[in-house]
Amino acid sequence: MGSNVKYEEEYIVNNNGLMLFTCRWLPQDQDPKALIFLCHGYAMESSISMRGTANRLVKAGYGVYGIDYIGHGKSDGLPGLVSSFEELVQDCSYHFTKVCEREENKGKKRFMMGESMGGAVLLLLHRKMPDFWDGGILVAPMCKIADDMKPNPYVTNFLTKLSDFVPTWKIVPGQDVIEIAIRDPERKKEARANPYWYTGRLRLKTAHELLNVSNDLEKRLNEVTLPFIVLHGEDDKVTDPEVSKLLYESAASFDKTFKLYPGMWHALTFGELPENINTVFNDIIGWLDERTRGNNSRLESINKSREDTNANITVK
Repeated sequence: MGSNVKYEEEYIVNNNGLMLFTCRWLPQDQDPKALIFLCHGYAMESSISMRGTANRLVKAGYGVYGIDYIGHGKSDGLPGLVSSFEELVQDCSYHFTKVCEREENKGKKRFMMGESMGGAVLLLLHRKMPDFWDGGILVAPMCKIADDMKPNPYVTNFLTKLSDFVPTWKIVPGQDVIEIAIRDPERKKEARANPYWYTGRLRLKTAHELLNVSNDLEKRLNEVTLPFIVLHGEDDKVTDPEVSKLLYESAASFDKTFKLYPGMWHALTFGELPENINTVFNDIIGWLDERTRGNNSRLESINKSREDTNANITVK
């Protein structure tokens, strides 16, 4: 942990009485210029998997907050089980809004950063409170599951029906996500050595929830209105870069940016080659800095952004 980074952990209790792990990374020697809330990917967790991301953001002057979803990381729940995406989103919404309500955070701009399945969480949090967030960073978001990752339709139909009877079964066929998502061999080893990373097969109910959510998001991309940057590797085999482009083209947002990285894989912020990770974070931090520059209030910044209207697409 960098000397400039203060790291803290805390458990909270959700509406169902389950313990959820939360953590935060804050600058030691300055007031954060804005707040960033991390939405991690499926099977991942916050304190180890997202540590590199958090440290980079804190060193750029931001306060960063994470939460492990039910069934993920250090939180309660059967590992790898997402029994209700709606409840998962509600847990994040409750925690994130409580953090924003703290006295020291009032008036600070609020951004979300979602990776893979976390991108779906981000978009649903935005749908839940459309005017609450100042922007979103979508890293290879799950707006649609890549066709190569789906079982054939007959298997999908059978497993969907079966999920009502045996929701926790780990029998959904699929590829090894770590193998096809993480490009750097050393990062592959780190992911496999992480005791809080779920490496079993998809549980039936989880697969059903992910499919339903991604189908729903794909049909309603035009409802997205928050400022966002979406970043995707052109060689991603987990989520579809074409759908990220479609999100960029369809969203009603007045401020939107799309970055496509030729040759890069799915795990852009932690699984790529070091020089590629640097490129991705230069784009993320540059985008954030443009939207947090100066001491404008949240409302003033929103109005100014509407006047400036910034929409662009970049292929690196």
